[in-house]
Amino acid sequence: MIKNILEFFRVIGELRFIVPLLTYKWPEPDDSASLAHTFQESVDKFGEKDFIYFEDQTWTYSQTNEAANILANKLVKEGIVHSDRVVLLMENRPEFVISILALNKIGAIGVLINTSLTGTPLIHCINASDSKKCIVGAELASSIEDVLEEINVKDKTNLYWVADGKSYSCPEWASDLNNLLNKSETDTPKEIENVTAKDTAFYIFTSGTTGVPKAALFPNTKIVAASTNITRGGYRMNENDCMYNCLPLYHSTGLMLGLCACVHVGASTFIRRKFSASSFWKEAQKFNTTAFVYVGELCRYLSFQEPCEEEKNNPISKMVGNGLRPDLWDCFRNRFGVDRICEIYGASEGNGMFMNLLNKDQTIGMTNVDLTLLEYDVAEDKLKTDENGKYIEVKEHQPGLALVKIGPNAVYNGYTDKKASEEKVISNVFEDGDRWFNTGDLIKTMDVGFSLGRKHYQFVDRVGDTFRWKSENVSTNEVAEILNTFDQVNMANVFGVKVPQSEGRAGMVAFNCAINDFKWNEFSEFVSNKLPSYAQPVFIRIIEELETTGTFKLKKNDLREEAYHLDKVSDDNIFVKKPGENSYVPLDKDFYEVIMNGSAGF
Repeated sequence: MIKNILEFFRVIGELRFIVPLLTYKWPEPDDSASLAHTFQESVDKFGEKDFIYFEDQTWTYSQTNEAANILANKLVKEGIVHSDRVVLLMENRPEFVISILALNKIGAIGVLINTSLTGTPLIHCINASDSKKCIVGAELASSIEDVLEEINVKDKTNLYWVADGKSYSCPEWASDLNNLLNKSETDTPKEIENVTAKDTAFYIFTSGTTGVPKAALFPNTKIVAASTNITRGGYRMNENDCMYNCLPLYHSTGLMLGLCACVHVGASTFIRRKFSASSFWKEAQKFNTTAFVYVGELCRYLSFQEPCEEEKNNPISKMVGNGLRPDLWDCFRNRFGVDRICEIYGASEGNGMFMNLLNKDQTIGMTNVDLTLLEYDVAEDKLKTDENGKYIEVKEHQPGLALVKIGPNAVYNGYTDKKASEEKVISNVFEDGDRWFNTGDLIKTMDVGFSLGRKHYQFVDRVGDTFRWKSENVSTNEVAEILNTFDQVNMANVFGVKVPQSEGRAGMVAFNCAINDFKWNEFSEFVSNKLPSYAQPVFIRIIEELETTGTFKLKKNDLREEAYHLDKVSDDNIFVKKPGENSYVPLDKDFYEVIMNGSAGF
């Protein structure tokens, strides 16, 4: 009884943070609202305050602003105008932040490329964006060099190379950006006056459910509104906070929930190129990071670490992110002492967001969008209908496919590809002409106790042709299309399989081949060269015949169920790429036991 009363007053206390969000007025389309405008406000208030901590560097808000202005003015002189696209391929570092700020100041669109991409996917992302310039970090220049003859940004004057320490020298095919800058042009470019809320700020590529990566549109209004919601309702942070951010800034989680949130309130941020579980708590203590932006996989890695002194009395009191599975929640709440865990849910291209505003356990929280959960036939990979052909809403606490109604309060920006955008929309769900965004995810309602009368939800799983691995969405169709180009693969059936003590699903492919003559070394090299690490199949099953549906779709459900389990696929051959190795080897019983006891290290 006392516990319930305390919970009642705790939730009531949350209202002082929630009410302002409910009354928050989104920027009008023609308002002067953008990341650049928000950043300028923070510079005016906190100019001499530390903004970025990175390796042995410290950048104040004013220093970052001057560098962004210098680059912005250079781009204007080079002919970059409002709505022009500029590719940015660079690891997390201050120059990445400076580049996106510079582009936003002049109303140009930053085409943010996944740093893992090489070969065909990289070519597609660059060419599909129709960009005029490409800013590439020295650390990733080899990826551009490998595809130089196939991308549409070829001229040396349009390829800007950005130094990264003293380990690299500028290649002949690029221009050293630092040598081109006029360091005296530190004034804010006048072009910022023409930047509005409705303008597109970034293209952020997502695998989607089918085909090659697609560019999701991120208008300024989405960035400004998301930053407001996340800082006030999520972190509850201000200028005195410092955020630990080791997520890639080319993704919406690291960029919007991380960097943009800090800019919004004038907070500091420690950024890291890549996540390191062994360094995490030492760095959290060193930089006094009070907030943490996460994805579930990072949390799982941290939970696997042996206890250390630095994790005790650590400064992190609040964290916002997505993918924190229920079994990890208690670890962060109890072992690491994180008081506030705000799980959010949403899609880069989507029109709605869920947020755990009330700091409840194991929930993605609540939403203010018009939502429906419909019964889904996972085996047939389609929505169920009743005898009248109508979609069926699920019962309380049962998983269903989440659809978000498209309307004035839930605008669907979609992709640059209009056809791909429409493929994510389901119409006439309940009445003629209604339009709903298909999230592609199963979620369910859950009982969280006293919650101000609002429904709370929990993520269940992804459906269709996409699975998540290494914090990335993997399109099975895209991977299969690439694998099918190997001369000994007739038809690849790609799917995700669960691995004990690993977040998401590992990639697995089944195909038929003459196993005794199969060129394993060449195939392993092909996979490494053609696919980013997160999309490379971990398991291979050589199968006698691939089954298809009546409409010739490859059947996946039995394969997913049987996976790599030796007791279920004894008549076939299973191969595995072990962690840290580049070639596939037969899966034997000893390593299978290592996998099943959760110590394989995937």
